[in-house]
Amino acid sequence: MEPALYALILAGGSGERFWPCSRRATPKQLLRLFSERTMLEETIARLDTLIPKERIFILTNSEQEAAVRAVCRDIPAENIVAEPAKRDTAPAVALGVGLILRRDPQAVMAVLPADHLIRDGDTFRRDLRAGAAAAASSGALLTIGIKPTWACPGFGYIEQGRRINSGEPAVYQVRRFREKPDAEMAESFLRQGSFRWNAGMFVWSIHAIMSELTKQTPVLAEFAMRMKTAPDLNALLNSDFSKLPKISVDYALMEKAAHVLQLEAGFDWDDVGSWVAAAKYLEPHEGGNAANTPLTLHDASHNIVFTSGRKHVALSGVRDLIVIDTDDALLVCHRSEAEKIKRIVPHIPEELQ
Repeated sequence: MEPALYALILAGGSGERFWPCSRRATPKQLLRLFSERTMLEETIARLDTLIPKERIFILTNSEQEAAVRAVCRDIPAENIVAEPAKRDTAPAVALGVGLILRRDPQAVMAVLPADHLIRDGDTFRRDLRAGAAAAASSGALLTIGIKPTWACPGFGYIEQGRRINSGEPAVYQVRRFREKPDAEMAESFLRQGSFRWNAGMFVWSIHAIMSELTKQTPVLAEFAMRMKTAPDLNALLNSDFSKLPKISVDYALMEKAAHVLQLEAGFDWDDVGSWVAAAKYLEPHEGGNAANTPLTLHDASHNIVFTSGRKHVALSGVRDLIVIDTDDALLVCHRSEAEKIKRIVPHIPEELQ
């Protein structure tokens, strides 16, 4: 019998890049940017027919817990867990491993971010199912790689080694992980053709991840084992989680593990990291403008407009602006400054952050 597949959805985040729509209590994954559902709800919906709701865990934080619970009412309440402190992705993974250990030590586990845009749900489920089978049969840690569409210096990269299967999706041995490169190195990766974007999606058996945690970061393995038998999970989290090392899963595990595989995604993928990235999914208007609301345009080009109240917006004589309007805040900036929006957020009144 195949092992049961569980999912850990990572739903934290600071809510800075998509200000003023996003806030600390409602970051990107809790926004309805591209449909009538939040990005977190879309992530859960992609698992339909593959993983039942009782095998989906959502990891968030105390600031966002109420909002997450409000949009995830069909997920069992005990499967939504708030980290008492921000400790990066390796402790988050260890927490998820501990939760699943309590249920099924023979399980296979997928780790998925809550804020990525994937529209081809059928191929996503096919690839995740294939990844679970490969992870279960090989005992490897498996990561899902995205074929680059441009030389992005903002992503980590995975260098592919030998292909180990003949069917689809393709599965490769991993030669090494590469951190975010400069622009020239990213161009080199693209030319070589054997590098894939690291999307932060992983699949592994509980046995394999516990083995690697024990080898590489024993303190995280010990924490997961304590979770397995803890009579009071909340008490354990509150007393021990903030003491765990603050380290990413790439540094703690993936770059050091002896047996790592990479499945090449056949589905579309976008991490939608800024308003500029989001613009290509908004309604296009003449002059290269994009918006989620009706526009009147005069000598205006390449602007991005998003309103939470569907206001009619008129633009005249302006170019390359980002205009984001909510009930209590308005952002106007040059589109070249999209990546710097997070720098202004700490200077905004705290009740608007």
